[in-house]
Amino acid sequence: MIWRLFGVFVWQLAGAAIVSFVGSWFAFGLDPVLLALTGAICGGLGWVLLHLMRASRVLAWLRDGDLGTAPQFGGVWGEATDRTRKLLRQHVQNTQASDRRLNDFLSAIQASPNGVLLLDANGQIEWCNLTAADHFGLDAQADVSQHIGNLVRDPMFVAYYSAGNYTHEITIAGKNSSFARPCRLSVQIHPYGSGRKLLLSRDVTALELSELMRRDFVANVSHEIRTPLTVLSGFVETLQTLPLNETERTQYLGLMAQQAQRMQTLVSDLLTLSKLEGSPTPLSDTWFSASSLVATCEQEARSLSKVLSLSEASSVAKQILIFEASPHLELAGSQTELLSAMSNLVNNAVRYTPLGGTICVSFELIEPGSAVFTVQDTGPGIAPEHLPRLTERFYRVDTSRSRESGGTGLGLAIVKHVVQRHGGELRIESIVGKGSTFSFTLPANRVRFNQN
Repeated sequence: MIWRLFGVFVWQLAGAAIVSFVGSWFAFGLDPVLLALTGAICGGLGWVLLHLMRASRVLAWLRDGDLGTAPQFGGVWGEATDRTRKLLRQHVQNTQASDRRLNDFLSAIQASPNGVLLLDANGQIEWCNLTAADHFGLDAQADVSQHIGNLVRDPMFVAYYSAGNYTHEITIAGKNSSFARPCRLSVQIHPYGSGRKLLLSRDVTALELSELMRRDFVANVSHEIRTPLTVLSGFVETLQTLPLNETERTQYLGLMAQQAQRMQTLVSDLLTLSKLEGSPTPLSDTWFSASSLVATCEQEARSLSKVLSLSEASSVAKQILIFEASPHLELAGSQTELLSAMSNLVNNAVRYTPLGGTICVSFELIEPGSAVFTVQDTGPGIAPEHLPRLTERFYRVDTSRSRESGGTGLGLAIVKHVVQRHGGELRIESIVGKGSTFSFTLPANRVRFNQN
């Protein structure tokens, strides 16, 4: 402050000296004191004018906002400019850092698998990520400032939003949900700030489908077991309460054994499925002959076909079974699993093909280096609407006929899991009244042609 006052004094002194000197040459007769006073005033005004000019340049620089064009001064305005430039630079750096953090935060929310939607106090959309836009069918840009109630019209959501009780979540249908491809969303609102709301959504379609499959699985297993248990209980009660001769007793015991075997087969198939789902993928370092598996399948199929033909006492026709496999074809993977899959397909064909029909089984090498196992029959065929669901657990085209044939409804599910675990693909083709073709391919890394 003292130096600034000294500066004003110097300007006034200089002004007084200049005016006095000029006055001594051009203004004769004027009072030297008056000249000095006038010069001092002029010097003070010059000092003020100089500072006003510098202040104007500083204000123009501040309005422009370009840190690189800051005016260069000495003195108080130079110090003020430097300090202002440093503060502005620090402010810009802080703003840029905040913007980066905000962008990182928004990018993280954008990458979230859950939908995030911000609402203001009036229920208008302030921001949403792409997941929420996909869940509710919104435009992340155009729908900003739109009221959420005008865009999400699900009755359950409207009632939930209007009630104001957000302590629980609700489940609604997604925007593109349909009967063929359902989409279920779990939605919950979390109030925050001054009346604002955070709306979170997540796709729970897989969870609900899993829960539905679990309930169906329990219901199907219970139903499958209840029938033979009821039969067993009835026969046990009969044996306990009625006097039976040896022939009747033998007959009842045989039927009981048949129902017990049915339950045992069901439990065995369930354990097989559980093992397939929980065990690692089979390795590709163990090789075995494909023809040996086909031979085992042929032996089982001919035995089963003979039993079926004997049960049809009124018919003399027999099934025609044709088996073909290259003796040089070798496979890699789990021999037990592949045999189980092949046996299921062959035995199903034998069970459902009427006497007199033909069943052709082959395992051959195809291009480019993969192999295909095919079971073709002349059975009744399967309607097209059933084909996509055949590999579901306990799914049956004809429930009564499947149970009569001794099937558990798990065979094709086992086949699908085995084929997928070996990197293959299961295909099903069928024409009603003409027959069906079940086949699966194995990739080249699990097939080789050995001529030794």
